[in-house]
Amino acid sequence: MVLALEEARAALAHDDVPIGAVVARRATGEVIARRHNERELSGDPTAHAEVLALRDAAAALGTWRLDECVLVVTLEPCPMCAGATLAARVPEVVFGAADPKAGAMGSLYSFGSDPRLNHEVRVIDGVGAQEAATLLTGFFSKKR
Repeated sequence: MVLALEEARAALAHDDVPIGAVVARRATGEVIARRHNERELSGDPTAHAEVLALRDAAAALGTWRLDECVLVVTLEPCPMCAGATLAARVPEVVFGAADPKAGAMGSLYSFGSDPRLNHEVRVIDGVGAQEAATLLTGFFSKKR
């Protein structure tokens, strides 16, 4: 989570919402990819930290199946990012702050444990939640 929080802070440099994501090997902890939100920077609505990190991890590993990886993210993934996580067959997601307005890994939706979907994801929430929430709160208070 420390690396994901570093990535989140990096998003502030280009006025993006401070969310960071890391993809690592579950067995060894080796970091495969780390990214932060780049929607404002790239003008791309899909440039969420999770999607960018999953893309980079797939490219680095040479496969779309990330079934030996864990996704660590500072904010609970939205439906798009949760869907991308399922599509990549990531077996575990660790996130910091819950997102009651758009969270799709337990708050608003439960993509990770929905039996109607073709893949299940173990979800560990609340890791580094206070620091992640503080970054987000600070960012949005400056916008208002």
